[in-house]
Amino acid sequence: MAIDALVKPFLSLPLFRGLKPLQITEVVRSADRIIYRAGETLIEEDQAGDAAIVIVSGSVVRMSGDRPDVAEPLAEGSLIGELAMLVETIHTSTVVAKSQVRALRLSRTEMHALMAEDRKLAEHFSAYITSRLKKLAVELRAVDDALTQVSEYGTPARGATTRTTQSLAVH
Repeated sequence: MAIDALVKPFLSLPLFRGLKPLQITEVVRSADRIIYRAGETLIEEDQAGDAAIVIVSGSVVRMSGDRPDVAEPLAEGSLIGELAMLVETIHTSTVVAKSQVRALRLSRTEMHALMAEDRKLAEHFSAYITSRLKKLAVELRAVDDALTQVSEYGTPARGATTRTTQSLAVH
């Protein structure tokens, strides 16, 4: 498969936005090209991850232990287990191939080598993770505020129902 076809999925992934084309090309070149058969597991819940996987083509579904009956389809171009390519992590869901899947596997070892060679790449990923953690902190504060209001007043204050609190009720 031509390098351009492999680079294309990366262009729409938030983690890679803002990188120079040459940086993305180097990431793709360092990736392992993998083909999964239908029924094969790409990542498994509660297992340590050491790589991220970009779905280039094919059909996959994500399942979680808290809702094993629900199989969420993931689109081509999806990035699975993104933090595993940067830091030690445990997968929070299982992803299974529903058809033949062509994918790129971005190992932590290779990504660390690339970041050691290109400091700007390391800074980009660090800034991205920091931004995600800040967003998570804001969402957690909103949940904490809503729960405090519920415990103090019995119901959330008028207008205090946030998207975050609504999503808690769904899960």
